[in-house]
Amino acid sequence: MTPAEFARRRRQLMRMIGSGGIAILPAAPEKIRNRDTTYPFRQDSDFIYLTGFDEPDAVAVLIPGRAHAEYILFCRERDPSRETWDGPRAGPDGAQADHGADDAFPISDIDEILPGLMEHCERVYYTMGAHPDFDTQVMGWFDGLRNRGQSDGLIPREFVALDHLLHDMRLYKSRGEIGAMRKAARIAAAAHKKLMAACRPGIMEYELEAELLYEFKRNGCDTAYQPIVGSGPNSCILHYVQNNRRMEDGEMLLVDAGCEYRGYASDVTRSIPVNGRFSKEQKAIYQVVLDAQKAAIEKVSPHNHWNEPHDAAVKTITRGLVKLGLLKGRVPSLIKSAAYKKFFMHRTGHWLGMDVHDVGDYRVGEEWRHLEASMVMTVEPGIYISPGTRGVARKWWGIGVRIEDDVLITKNGCEVLSRDVPREIADIEALMSGGI
Repeated sequence: MTPAEFARRRRQLMRMIGSGGIAILPAAPEKIRNRDTTYPFRQDSDFIYLTGFDEPDAVAVLIPGRAHAEYILFCRERDPSRETWDGPRAGPDGAQADHGADDAFPISDIDEILPGLMEHCERVYYTMGAHPDFDTQVMGWFDGLRNRGQSDGLIPREFVALDHLLHDMRLYKSRGEIGAMRKAARIAAAAHKKLMAACRPGIMEYELEAELLYEFKRNGCDTAYQPIVGSGPNSCILHYVQNNRRMEDGEMLLVDAGCEYRGYASDVTRSIPVNGRFSKEQKAIYQVVLDAQKAAIEKVSPHNHWNEPHDAAVKTITRGLVKLGLLKGRVPSLIKSAAYKKFFMHRTGHWLGMDVHDVGDYRVGEEWRHLEASMVMTVEPGIYISPGTRGVARKWWGIGVRIEDDVLITKNGCEVLSRDVPREIADIEALMSGGI
């Protein structure tokens, strides 16, 4: 994203906050992994969405209409000794010169400066609960102002949930964001194709995970979430991440993996036969899920609401399970009783963006939210038949299938961003045999 994009976002948010309001956003803290090592730093999505500033120990403040400075950034000072170990810091000067701050101060001065900024505002816009330690700090500033009681300025009388405004902004993707998400989807697609080509019986799940990680890293990406590479019975565990089982001939493999490109996630799932050829039963289950995904994607349109793709997938899966004898009864009754949840127990999708399960309401009041152009969602129906499932013939056991793609809603329909990954049975088998 460009500096102009971040500035546009700040202006939009400040228009919604209005005069008399102050917005406070902390950066993500560094987290200790063990002893003196930390987990890789990932900036808070709301913070970086507005600032583009990718350092810990920082706080952004927006005060619409303030004459001296509307956008203030508190950050770490330059420190040559620490920068020798950890790398360069922007410092307050860099925050202004390179990151668009109207004014900037050392983070060590925040207790002296920020309460005075709050003092002249009527409303504080802040996301309570996201960073508990910082919550305590904010409330301490507020209590100090209230207890002092001698200021001639205004003291805030209201706390407003900042995430309500900010997350609705994030739901609508700009041209730059869509470009980043297209790129993330293309990189994920290439990784899935590499994995398909490398898959064979007898290797470990983590060997295929390494194929994904290599393709992500060589394109300058990190994983958007911990990859799922589940074979045989593990294909039926929705959030399996151990990836440490030897894959056997005749099994299915479910791979759910996406990358993060410039802060934006892809989220793609494919289910393939370990030996490169679907068995009769695997093919039957796979085709039901594929038909359900196609039916759901047809409903991804600005003319429809959020739940219509899910309804389409549920109907198709229930009908398919009845045809295969895995459910018995009339399709409408089975849907009403949610009998399909024995095999399809999750929703058909979620919002996608800076976070894999991105922010944004799914309902507006009591109604499902209508889909609109520039929103991005996943479409991911599945069927999972764990070994030992009661009332199900053994021939179906251990077949777990999920097919997931990233879908951009357009003015007249949708665009499947991850369309480069094969999903038709013949195309998967051809790629795995070296034919594509």
